[in-house]
Amino acid sequence: MGNRPTIADIAKRVGVSPGAVSFALNGRPGVSEQTRARILETAREMNWRPHRAARALGGAQAGVVGLVLARDPRTLGSEQFYTQILYGMQDVLSAGSSAVQMQLVRDTAAEIDLYRHWASEHRVDGLVLVDLQLDDPRIEVIRELAIPAVTLGLPATPSTVGPSAEAGQLTSVWADDAEAMTTIVDYLAALDHRRIAHVAGPPVYVHTARRAAALREQATARGLTAAESVPTDFSDAQGAAATRALLSRADRPTAIIYDSDLMAAAGLGVALEMGIDVPRRLSIVSFDDSVLTRIVHPALTCLSRDTYALGAQVATSLLAAIANPSSRESIRTETPRLVVRGSTTRPT
Repeated sequence: MGNRPTIADIAKRVGVSPGAVSFALNGRPGVSEQTRARILETAREMNWRPHRAARALGGAQAGVVGLVLARDPRTLGSEQFYTQILYGMQDVLSAGSSAVQMQLVRDTAAEIDLYRHWASEHRVDGLVLVDLQLDDPRIEVIRELAIPAVTLGLPATPSTVGPSAEAGQLTSVWADDAEAMTTIVDYLAALDHRRIAHVAGPPVYVHTARRAAALREQATARGLTAAESVPTDFSDAQGAAATRALLSRADRPTAIIYDSDLMAAAGLGVALEMGIDVPRRLSIVSFDDSVLTRIVHPALTCLSRDTYALGAQVATSLLAAIANPSSRESIRTETPRLVVRGSTTRPT
């Protein structure tokens, strides 16, 4: 017998036909109650479980949706964003007796391999794609596999960081990253900051590209002296290194915008280590708002949004896509709002 017992294995042990076992396991008539009881008891003893692929061929759903993160787990452990997304998703999915299966992988290639594996075994009913990339290879794979999916963010092509034809291929739940960056720059410019830096995530990500493009556009429109985006891997180590390099310049920035609160907190530590007063000589703004932004001193000015509600919207949209795979929705959520705390003021 193999590692996974089959209906034939149960039939052999009980001494009945495979058809009788199938009837008993699926609650169908055709076997006596005594035989049914023997079959069910034997299946329990053998730890038999229905094969997902076989269930799918019969039209049954897996009751699971997939979320894959191609991120370093050491950086994810300090972020609340995806934790709140998961909580919001699960709250909606639980009402329909579904669950989220989240898995960490090393890169996009491994993520795509996992999608193919899940599809071949019908392990998930739908997928949530995050950290969208310029010319994202995952979108075509999802279309090929014909798995219902929702993107957290709008896809884009390499030639544009705005909405494109790709955006219509999958349902999307998104907030306007360009508008969010503009909100921050408007505030900092009103405080007379003229040299603004942006410690960003990987440039391959669409949200990084859109934020960087918005900073450049606002810098030109407002005649800022300097506006630069420095890419990182989202880790505190690279956030700290980027900050140290920026603050070591003769014409160092008077304000730095960080793509995550983890990097913002690391940047604050570097500034204090270098004897640079925050906020009088350096203002700091984070794109994320978590407890970390409130427990450091000074507390960090940041963009804030209801990430739990965002996760709930993602799950709601995915359930709609599973129910109607031909549907294509673009759901814009509220732009994060600026929460002003002690890490920003006019430069001196």
